[in-house]
Amino acid sequence: MKYDIIGDIHGCLHELQDLFDALGYRWEGQMPVHPEQRIPVFVGDLTDRGPASIRTVHFVYDLVMEYQKGKYVPGNHCNKLYRFLKGNPVKAQHGLETTVAEYEALPREEKEEVKRKFMSLYEQANLYEELKEVNTVVAHAGIKEDMIGRKDKKVETFVFYGDITGKTDEKGMPERKDWAKHYKGDKWIVYGHTPIREPRFINKTVNIDTGCVFGGALTAFRLPEEKIISVPSKQPYKEEKFRTYSD
Repeated sequence: MKYDIIGDIHGCLHELQDLFDALGYRWEGQMPVHPEQRIPVFVGDLTDRGPASIRTVHFVYDLVMEYQKGKYVPGNHCNKLYRFLKGNPVKAQHGLETTVAEYEALPREEKEEVKRKFMSLYEQANLYEELKEVNTVVAHAGIKEDMIGRKDKKVETFVFYGDITGKTDEKGMPERKDWAKHYKGDKWIVYGHTPIREPRFINKTVNIDTGCVFGGALTAFRLPEEKIISVPSKQPYKEEKFRTYSD
């Protein structure tokens, strides 16, 4: 099996279509199909902040659920949208407000369709995906070696949010420990969640959230080739949204 693991989309559907073109997929109707039967794997955070969250939901649902041509793991924004659609008390902020605005503008029948599609996509998803043929784990915000194989609440929090401390940094963002710096495993850990200017390789981990929704790029990591493919964002550049590491 060959895989193309795709970073945080956040409603940037045009860039996702550009990325499939760059990866050599062909379009059969609205669906991308690779001549080598490569499998796209979405690392979560499909929606929020970008211009086309609802259309992104339709696209990923159809690819993963209807055509069985891709895989998806949920991110923290996916979890929040799921809770919103379930009717739980969720604040429409930190990007969710853009998806909610798109959703609320839909006719009632289409709202029901979007709700059904997204909730079924989310409910069938594994918390993280083990791609055994390429010795890889895909998890939205990463995963520690001793968590692989577990599905408890501590692992769920880590996979959605990273190694959070409960504090905030000088920008008011959640403070996170640099778990990847201490990873010693032999499996690739491919993740996103934290926007960075270029893919970050450290030990056998790679962060592929290159901040498409903030004007960076949308990135895929190809396995087993271990190759990066990126396409530029069409969104306004927001310097302050990118994180820097001291490796």
